[in-house]
Amino acid sequence: MSAGDYSLYILRCRDGSLYTGIATDVDRRIREHETGVRGARYLRGKGPLQLEFSACLGDRATAQQYEYRVKQLQRERKEALIAGQFPLAELLPD
Repeated sequence: MSAGDYSLYILRCRDGSLYTGIATDVDRRIREHETGVRGARYLRGKGPLQLEFSACLGDRATAQQYEYRVKQLQRERKEALIAGQFPLAELLPD
């Protein structure tokens, strides 16, 4: 993965909720979320966070398209994606 490649990630919060985001460095982004430095407001006080899913998607525009589509999924579909029962590629048309 090159420095400009974006990854989609899904985190599971302490309360069981799922958070979806994109980043060029997922580990760094999780640390930012956990420490509150540039972290998402939604995740404040919901740690510890557990990385459930990550996929390198390339450029930012593509990653944002996938992020939007994953955020639109119902929880059951997100859980299927995490479990590998639902391919990420099905979310975008050809």
